[in-house]
Amino acid sequence: MIEISEILRGHREFFATATTRDLDWRRQQLRALKAVIKAKEAKIMAALHADLGKGDFEAYTSEIGFLYEEISHAIRELDEWAAPRHVPTPIFLAPARSYVRPEPLGVVLVMAPWNYPFQLALAPLVAAIAAGNCVVVKPSEISAKTADVVAEVIREAFTPSFVSVVLGGVEASTELLKQRFDHIFFTGGAAVGRVVLRAAAEHLTPVTLELGGKSPCVVDATTDLKVAARRIVWGKFFNAGQTCVAPDYLLVEARAAEALVRHMRAAVRDFFGEDPSASPDYGRIINDRHFARLEGFLDNTKILHGGERKRDSLYFAPTLIDAPDNKSPAMLEEIFGPILPIKTWTHAAEAKAEIESRSRPLAFYCFTRDDDMRDFFMEGISFGGGCINNTLVHLANPHLPFGGVGESGMGRYHGRDGFMAFSHQKSIVDSALRPDIPLKYPPYKGRLKWIRAFVR
Repeated sequence: MIEISEILRGHREFFATATTRDLDWRRQQLRALKAVIKAKEAKIMAALHADLGKGDFEAYTSEIGFLYEEISHAIRELDEWAAPRHVPTPIFLAPARSYVRPEPLGVVLVMAPWNYPFQLALAPLVAAIAAGNCVVVKPSEISAKTADVVAEVIREAFTPSFVSVVLGGVEASTELLKQRFDHIFFTGGAAVGRVVLRAAAEHLTPVTLELGGKSPCVVDATTDLKVAARRIVWGKFFNAGQTCVAPDYLLVEARAAEALVRHMRAAVRDFFGEDPSASPDYGRIINDRHFARLEGFLDNTKILHGGERKRDSLYFAPTLIDAPDNKSPAMLEEIFGPILPIKTWTHAAEAKAEIESRSRPLAFYCFTRDDDMRDFFMEGISFGGGCINNTLVHLANPHLPFGGVGESGMGRYHGRDGFMAFSHQKSIVDSALRPDIPLKYPPYKGRLKWIRAFVR
């Protein structure tokens, strides 16, 4: 096995050739990646099914088609993203022009999670390539089948001195974090995010952390409850709830709660049938450890729907639970699975206070027809990103940045924001040689009044 330090040395030597600075070359690499993914679609979907029980529709839309859009968008927009951005120049610096030129950071590390193991390994890679970096990709060892396919795609698409992949568990991640990178991009839980941040501090390496948290969903009585129920059920139970931006708990206006739960039960049946374990469209829990963790959330709770599970096949039914205590694990921890706690409120301020009692969430969803209610929550709650009258779909717009705030993450990506995350914004003042105005040179006697005239 090649030493990680040797892999990085190869990347730094390749980066020093300035090959990655050429925009046409970057586009060629992105096209090569897309072509390899297309050739391996069936293999990718088979790996995702083996790891997470994902059906072909979920696998394609959330992992493969998503990447096609990211790649195509980067290819289309790269010239504009990479162009120098001219800014005004104060009169006291004249004659001159000022601009900001994006440049690649160098050698970067992408550490991916297990829940969307293909997309979340390669979407940051797309941004890093567009920005002109060399990249090391570390897939999650938990989704082992998909990690192998990620490695296969990368090795076929790129020269190893440009993009490499490191497989393995905690030991491999620990060794990677000992190295000096020019940027680290990590997607995962807050606990490991802290480990990454501490390791990065040793080299003063900038970090993007895409974490998670308890993302709330608020529903008032003015909305179309049937539509709201279908969109919440879809967003919550997509990938068997193992989505960092899935609604983690539901806050519904009390007078609408009974009807909403009735519509949600119906939506679960419409989507997955009377027995979701037989549905080709409903996934499985990643492993036994996470299955056991999810079972713990059901202790001492009132189940409104679902609750069935089969440990041998890692099947955990779409489950609704009623009004758990705020000190219960279901309200203290990110659930990251197919369990949705439902609580009620009478006044909007109660729901807002409930949300603000926790760390700022990665996502927030609000279902309402009331403009004042919409503004009350959208302007009053701090969150990474979200939707009005929908769930999850903000991720599908490459023009929108994706990222958290506070404990739900730092930094953002997708589209231009991904390019910027992996770029240094180099500021330049380009001065004319003539005339050479003497005002700035010593001796300064009698010149302060002129400087004051320019500065306001």
